[in-house]
Amino acid sequence: MLFEGTPFELDRLMLIRILMTVVLLAFFALAMRSPKLIPRGAQNVAEIGLGFVKDQIADEVLGKEQGKRFLPVLTTIFFTVLFLNFSSVIPFLNISSNARVGMPIVLAALAYITFNYVGIKKYGFFKYVKSSIVVPDVPIALHVLLIPIEFISTFILRPFTLTVRLMANMLAGHIMLVLFFSATQFFFFEAAAGMKVFGVFSLAAGFGFTLFELLVIFLQAYVFALLTAVYIDLALHADSH
Repeated sequence: MLFEGTPFELDRLMLIRILMTVVLLAFFALAMRSPKLIPRGAQNVAEIGLGFVKDQIADEVLGKEQGKRFLPVLTTIFFTVLFLNFSSVIPFLNISSNARVGMPIVLAALAYITFNYVGIKKYGFFKYVKSSIVVPDVPIALHVLLIPIEFISTFILRPFTLTVRLMANMLAGHIMLVLFFSATQFFFFEAAAGMKVFGVFSLAAGFGFTLFELLVIFLQAYVFALLTAVYIDLALHADSH
C-alpha cells in the first residue's frame, strides 16, 4: 500500500483504478490530439465508440436535441465503466475496480444528480417530485399504496440498482476467473499425475469465461449509460407519468 496509515492510503484496487483512468485519458488525448477528416488508428476507434454512444444511447433514448445536450455525461459514464472494467481481464491486474462499491456509487451518484437536476430545473422541485410519485387517474385510496412505491422506486432504488448491478457483475466475474485459473494451477502443478488432465479443462473453461467477461464488460458500460439516459428522459417527461 502507498501512504499507509494516512487519509490518502492507496491499496492495490485504488492503484488499478488510477492506472485505468490514466489509460482512458491517455487514449483519448492520443486519439484526438490531431484529428483527421478521415480517421485512422486510435482516432477511428475513439470515433466508433463515441458514435455508438451518440447513436445507440443518447439519440435513441433522448432524441437528437436532448441527446446532444446530455452526450458528455453519457459518454463519460460509458467510457469510465468500460475502461475500469477492462482491468478484470488484463494479466497481473485481474480485477475491475468496479468490483468494489466505491466507484459504482460515484457513477450512480452522477446519474442520480443529473436526472434529478434535469427534472427540478424543468418543473421546479415540488412539481417534479409530485409528478414523479403521483400516478394520475387512479382511485384516491390507491395513492396510499402507490405514492410510497413510486417514491422508493424513483428516488432510492434507481441509484441502488445502478450501483449493485455493476459491482455484483464485476465481482462475480472476478471470482469465476479466479476459480478457473486457480484450479488450472492446482491441477497442473500440485495435483497427482492422474489429475493433471483436468487442468486442460479448467484452462479451457477459464479462457472461455474470459471471452464471456469481455462481453459483460461492454454490456455493463452499455446498460449503465442506457439506464442513465432512460432516467433523464423520464425526468424530462415527468408530467406525463
